[in-house]
Amino acid sequence: MKFRQTSPTTSFLFLLLWAVAAPAGAQQLPAARASSSAGGAFANSVPLRPSGRPVALVNGAVLTDRDLLREMYAIFPYARQHNGTFPKAMEPDIRRGALQMIEFEELVYQEALRRKMTIAPARLDEAENSFRQQFPSPEMYRTFLKTECQGSPQALRSKIRRSLLIEDLLSLEVTDKAAVSVAQAKGWFDEHPEQFRIPEAYAVQTISAMAPAKATAQQLKEARQRAEGDLRQAKATKSYQEFGLLAERISDDDFRVMMGDHGLVETAKLPEQILYVVRNMQAGQVSNIVQVEQVFTIVRLNEHVPAGMRKFAEVRDALRQQLKTQNTERLRAGLNRRLRQGAKIEER
Repeated sequence: MKFRQTSPTTSFLFLLLWAVAAPAGAQQLPAARASSSAGGAFANSVPLRPSGRPVALVNGAVLTDRDLLREMYAIFPYARQHNGTFPKAMEPDIRRGALQMIEFEELVYQEALRRKMTIAPARLDEAENSFRQQFPSPEMYRTFLKTECQGSPQALRSKIRRSLLIEDLLSLEVTDKAAVSVAQAKGWFDEHPEQFRIPEAYAVQTISAMAPAKATAQQLKEARQRAEGDLRQAKATKSYQEFGLLAERISDDDFRVMMGDHGLVETAKLPEQILYVVRNMQAGQVSNIVQVEQVFTIVRLNEHVPAGMRKFAEVRDALRQQLKTQNTERLRAGLNRRLRQGAKIEER
């Protein structure tokens, strides 16, 4: 199971609301807009309407379709923009992942109770106040309370307490243990130098005149003539901006929408004809016409990055976060396996 990275508190305090509000209509798009943006992925999908029906028993504790839908929105929040529907082809996998997650959260909660963990009243008060502030109006809060908690503030307080206990146990078993120090990241950096090699690359912009595929001799001649006219204008440009604006106006290749900018391109990914030319250019120079099959291209070189190694200082923060994410996934998966051993889980 792939765990989402949302904390349990966030899952309840900020996402549980959507399980009720989104399908109700307040978050719906106008029908025409929803239809046009959804394409075929949402065709024949039916909005899910939770009723409180049990979907699983975890050591006797009942999990309902409301819990399930809340988690499905956490996994695929885009469904809110499509009247509470999920892409038909994806819905079974989303449902399976959501069901496994709510079972995991219930097992974590039960483990917290087994360990006799507690939540200080002041912290519980603060979390409850924070949750209430998420509602635009008292009326919306009362509607939520009636729908989700049978109108009982005590029931809501119990749900928030449950969420905080889940968060605390995960902090002990996952979050605290997943942290990666600078020294640990440096050790990983030193042991995996291949991950931090910088391949030689060139940052280029292009203006292209393109003949059709399988072009005739005449079509190739006409494309080259267009490129010659383009070249005179390209050579007159004095900056990245000027070349880019020209590319937007006259280039045939798809990069015209990005001012002709290809970004940094590794040498292995450059056509041989282009690579030969840019190796003999200085940053800021504009090439003559380079033919690659039926395409006549003018290249502006913006930067040459030689092959080398990244420095630890450049990647330190990103590497620590990457390793922490990996540790979190591993620790949560391990905790899930341990908690499921001996647990009685019935899905309906």
